Order: sequence, then structure tokens, then C-alpha cells
Amino acid sequence: MQNVYTVGQINSYIKNMFAQDFLLQELSVKGEVSNCKYHSSGHIYFTLKDEKGTISCVMFAGNRLGLTFRMAEGMQVVVKGAIDVYERDGKYQMYAKSITRDGAGALFERFERLKQELLERGMFAPEYKKPIPEYVRTVGVVTAPTGAAVRDIINIASRRNPYVQIILYPAIVQGESAAASIVEGIHALEARQVDVMIVGRGGGSIEDLWAFNEEVVAQAVFDCSIPVISAVGHETDTTIIDYVADLRAPTPSAAAELAVYDVFLLQSQLESAKITLNRQMQGRLRLERTRLKAVEARLKMNSPAGKIREKKTYAVNLEDRMTNAMKNQLMYKRHRLAIYIEKLKGLSPLDKLNQGYSYVSDKEGRTLTDINEVGIGDKLQIYVKNGRMEAEVIEKYPKEYISQKA
Repeated sequence: MQNVYTVGQINSYIKNMFAQDFLLQELSVKGEVSNCKYHSSGHIYFTLKDEKGTISCVMFAGNRLGLTFRMAEGMQVVVKGAIDVYERDGKYQMYAKSITRDGAGALFERFERLKQELLERGMFAPEYKKPIPEYVRTVGVVTAPTGAAVRDIINIASRRNPYVQIILYPAIVQGESAAASIVEGIHALEARQVDVMIVGRGGGSIEDLWAFNEEVVAQAVFDCSIPVISAVGHETDTTIIDYVADLRAPTPSAAAELAVYDVFLLQSQLESAKITLNRQMQGRLRLERTRLKAVEARLKMNSPAGKIREKKTYAVNLEDRMTNAMKNQLMYKRHRLAIYIEKLKGLSPLDKLNQGYSYVSDKEGRTLTDINEVGIGDKLQIYVKNGRMEAEVIEKYPKEYISQKA
């Protein structure tokens, strides 16, 4: 009778077959990454495929420490590990112990290691970056003597400023001798004391651009006393010297624009500034002329001659006022005098004398108004309107006697 096995027995048998195959316990498989998923547990699940097939793979979290990059769809990698059967599902898969990038991927890992090393050495620090001069007279270029990069740099620099001198060091930019040639070019242009230096080349693969990822080139750029602009490849290409250089340009054309100021724009700005300055000067002159006229007017008002004329006018006016005041005062005093004269006339002894009265005094000239002031025989002086007479008291009659006689 034929034996009947359970599913579990078959899966266990197959798993045992895989375990006994030493080839499957440690091997390397290369292919393209597909359906890559980073699980929250830290495990990585992905599929490795080529034009003829696929294989499921898993890298457990404990093996991720040596993974220096993040896997992405379409990436070419080499997976090292073992192939085994997951007994529950009856499916085999590859258990990855390490993963490296295939071809360019290996270069990328070298790139990342050197980048990290130079970063730790401080060669990317912003405090070491030298400012790019705003107005340059000489531009040094380290690149291949033929190709689009040097043409673009020359064309754009010449268009922006035809007076700038471009000094080209014809370097080898690809191959085994490229790094040494680029370093030699940097040193040669530094010795020429150019104002700014452009180091770069046109686009290409990571292998083509690798000379600009070499440590010796990065060190030469870092040590260079001349400001260096890196201009390697296209905008998406990044090399080590892009981090070390004082300024990174996305393309050689952009490097020329960053290095060389636009002389025509500068001339336009200067002309605009000249017009603005002239306009401001004219406005300031008009303002100062107006102020000068105002000061002149104040000076005329405050000048000695003006002050003298003003004081003379004031003196004349004051004299007129004083004359009028004197006239008014004299008129008023004359009027008052006339009143007093009339009053005095009423009290004047002469007027009294003219009316038939007389004035009597003793020999000392004292006026006599009382009969008791004289005695019989006293000499008297009698004043009338037209003279004086002397008399002697013969008899005195009191007032009561005169009243009785009357």
C-alpha cells in the first residue's frame, strides 16, 4: 500500500533538504529590488528579480546594522545570505545577512563612507567656506579642454563680462590619472593667484564622475587659498567636492554665472544710480536755494542798515508822538492855567483894590486885620490901587461902634 504524508511532513522534508545543501546556506545573489517594504518591527521584506525570475527575501532587524543605504524600487543589489523554507507556508525565501549595491552601488558605498569621514573631519563646515568675490578679473577653470562644460563656461563668462580673463588648466577628468591631474590643476591656478576657481566637468555616470569623489581632490579643494566653485555634472549629480567647495553650482553654466558678474547689468545699475543721484542733487540744490533765499531775507531784516532804518523810523514816530503829547499837555496846562488865572483874579488883591478896597500893614509889613493889633500913635501903611500912603492911628473904633453909626 502506498504511503500517505501530511502537508507538514512534506514541508518538513523539503526544509531538511534545503538545510543539508551547503550551497544554499551561504551564497550571494544579485538582482533588482522590487516590492520593498520596511516593517515597523525593523524587518525588511522585498523581492529580488531579474529577467528570468524572482525570489522573496527578508532581512531581519538584527542584520540591518551593516546596511549603509536605504533600498528603493529598481535598485541593483547583491544579497548575501541563506535560502531556506518557511515550513508553515511551504515557501522558500532568501534570508539576507548583508546587502550591497551592485556595480555603481559599490562606488556609492565608497562615496558614503568618504563623505561621512570628511564630515567628521570638519571639511564640510560652513566656517571654512570662503566668500566668492563679487567683482573678479581672472577666473581659473580646471576641466577638460574639450567638451560642453568648458564651452559653456567661456561663452557665459564672456557674455556677462568680456573684460574678464579666463585661464584654463586642461585637466584629465575621467580615468585613473584624473584625480592627480585635477589636483595639479588646482595647485597651478592657485599659484597664478586667480580671483576665483571653477573645478568641474559635464555630466555622466557615477563612474565617469568618480575622480571628483577622490579624497586627494577633496583635500586639494579644501586646502586651496582661492575660493573654489564646484561644477560637476548636471543639477542632480552630487560629488564629494560639492560639499568641500566654497560654493556648489548645479552646472558649469551656473558656475560661470556665479563667478562672473554681469558688467552690462552693473553699467545699467550705475547709470540708474547716476540718474537717481543727479535727481537727488537737483532736488537738494533747489531746497538749499530756497533755504538760502529765506536766510537772505532774514539777514536783510536783521542787517545793521535795516536795524538803523527801523530805529530811525521808530525814533521819528516816537518824536511825533512826544511832540503831540507835549502839545496836548501844553494845551491842557494852558487850559488849567486859564482856569487858575480866573480863579486868582477873583482872589487878587489888586482887583480888590480896583474895586475900592485898600490894604493896611504895620511898619514891619505885617498885614493888619484886627483893630487890636495896633495902638494909638502906630504908623501904618495903606495900599490903594495906584500907590501907598502912610498914616498914624489917632483913634480906634470897635466893630460894634461902626454898626451903630451905620
